Amino acid sequence: MTGKPIELRGVRKRYRFFTLDDVSLDLGAGEILGLVGPNGAGKSTTIRILMGLVDADAGDVRVLGHAMPEAQALAKRDIGFVSDEMRLYTHATVGWHMQFIASIYPGWDDAYAGQLLQRFNLRREQPVRGLSHGEHVKALLLLALARRPRLLVLDEPTAGLDPVARHEVLTELTDAMRDEHRAILFSSHHTLDVERISDRITFIDRGRVVASSDKETFLDDWRRIVVETATPERASSLADGPADHIVAREVDGRVATLTTDRFTPALLERLTAAGARVDRVQRMSLEEIFVANVMRHRQEHQA
Repeated sequence: MTGKPIELRGVRKRYRFFTLDDVSLDLGAGEILGLVGPNGAGKSTTIRILMGLVDADAGDVRVLGHAMPEAQALAKRDIGFVSDEMRLYTHATVGWHMQFIASIYPGWDDAYAGQLLQRFNLRREQPVRGLSHGEHVKALLLLALARRPRLLVLDEPTAGLDPVARHEVLTELTDAMRDEHRAILFSSHHTLDVERISDRITFIDRGRVVASSDKETFLDDWRRIVVETATPERASSLADGPADHIVAREVDGRVATLTTDRFTPALLERLTAAGARVDRVQRMSLEEIFVANVMRHRQEHQA
């Protein structure tokens, strides 16, 4: 395998009521990239393009070093793909699907597949029509993982799962990354799932990438700062000021709540010098950071 598992550059796809615009992504070996966005943000369109299921109108798409969609047959030998929309044959058993996939892919690891059966509490003789939604997703994940692919592409794999099933799926994905050469693209609108397993995170909204960084940088840089001033007028003036990297402001009487995407002690010093008393500095969850990025992006494009 040569080249990064995923390289997208300036990808564009236009539909009648939606446009994926200038999307760029990178995923290196041994990394988990969380692609996070609201429903309809463009996550599935991006994945369909990198899987060769949809042709981009513009841009460059390379997967495992192969140009897509021209060389998709070569690339897909080493890709495990699981989507919430995928369905198994209802009249066949889990074991039949395992034998079918094993007959196609020489990398199939039957011993590992047996371990996954036990971990997911599945049985080879189970008919697909009797599987719950969670069991169906786990069967799909088993079929993808047991092939030992170099790249896993997962499109909303935990959608609709109960908390226990989500925990089992995420635990297995974490275990799968013990192979430092494997990479995972994990698409979801569940920020808690993404925060648990991802190394790097890209936020997408309305067809555009709005922010992309490693997880720790997001969590370290973003803060919510609550300050108090002498008068309501001073609080409003402070909130309207040009303080560096303030991306959101809320004023309630003499109290101003400022959200920053580049927190430093120097920012607190500037606020103090401007006449504010810093009441508290709060870390933000990934979900709060995600919402703040999306709202900023929408406000900028409405201006």
